Amino acid sequence: MAKLSIEDINIRGKKLLIRVDFNVPLKEGKVADDTRIKSALPTIKYAIDKGAKIILVSHLGRPKGKFVEELKMEPVADKLSKLLGRKVTKAPGCIGEKVKKMVEELKEGDILLLENVRFYPEEEKNDPLFAKKLSELADYFVQDAFGTAHRAHASTVGVGKYLPTVAGFLMKKEIEYFDKALKSPESPFLAILGGAKVSDKIGVLENLLNKVDSFLIGGGMAYTFLKAKGFGVGDSLLEEEKINFAKDILKKTKEKQIGFVLPSDHLIAKEISEDARISFTSDENIPEGWKGVDIGKKSIINAKKIISRAKMILWNGPMGIFEIDRFSEGTKEVALAVANSSALSIVGGGDTVRAVKKFNVENKISHISTGGGASLELLEGKELPGIKIIQDK
Repeated sequence: MAKLSIEDINIRGKKLLIRVDFNVPLKEGKVADDTRIKSALPTIKYAIDKGAKIILVSHLGRPKGKFVEELKMEPVADKLSKLLGRKVTKAPGCIGEKVKKMVEELKEGDILLLENVRFYPEEEKNDPLFAKKLSELADYFVQDAFGTAHRAHASTVGVGKYLPTVAGFLMKKEIEYFDKALKSPESPFLAILGGAKVSDKIGVLENLLNKVDSFLIGGGMAYTFLKAKGFGVGDSLLEEEKINFAKDILKKTKEKQIGFVLPSDHLIAKEISEDARISFTSDENIPEGWKGVDIGKKSIINAKKIISRAKMILWNGPMGIFEIDRFSEGTKEVALAVANSSALSIVGGGDTVRAVKKFNVENKISHISTGGGASLELLEGKELPGIKIIQDK
């Protein structure tokens, strides 16, 4: 999907309404993690260099359409000012005469950050009048918030109906990588899927059936597939109502001769806690009274072999309960194997991104997606409203 980007238009002297994803964690009135702010910097710096007048809009937290003192954008403006080494002015709202006046006073290269857009109940309702008022602030709309591209809100989609819309650099990068994976993948193409539930990955599994050469399955979702194959899963996480779906996927992958690799052994625990009694199984079966908490040693060796052969890797979902160090070996080894492989690698989903950071390999992954829900919906083959609104080339 070739989309127009900020590079395709002349922005000197123009007012740009840039939708960014500054939904960052705050601690004691300060930004606790600035990853999302940093990921928007290429677009903002480009707009500064080209002499645009910059109006940034984002949500922060879940104020549910009400003004919430703790969710004001001041800490974000402070952090952005430090990162850019220049003043970022904070507006008292998103629309209204005061905001209009501040926009009119912007000079080339100036930055105005609007107040938390979710303070307005019209935002999440994608209210056309609110979207129109937002759009009246600018000449162009730059969509650079991939993390909210699956939401049809006023500031992600609505304004695009009133303004010419282009992609920022972050959005452009996300589109390019997911296009590579979903439309022209290199073979062998491996999808590593983990996480707690099969139900979260139904759409992804179905959509990737016609694209991948093999699946590598771990995490809680693996136990539903193992149960579907007749193995004992003890007290492990299990979605009984998804066993027929699991059987169907197993049948289809066999028919299509797609590899579907499940754990061949497990790390098991009596309970989910740091000091739980643990043991290893010798095969797929988990005894009664025990829970699977990570893939086992044989499974790790096998996973590394499969990863080393891949030319393209898509990874969504950890292999076990990696937040507890004793249960993190499988996820860690998979992260290191993906990082050390020569394949083009795409990592998506909040837990997987956290794992990649925990094991210090984020610099060795080709692309880390900034949107958990958005990346999942793209992998399901859905068209995201926040991408659809961007003009085609």
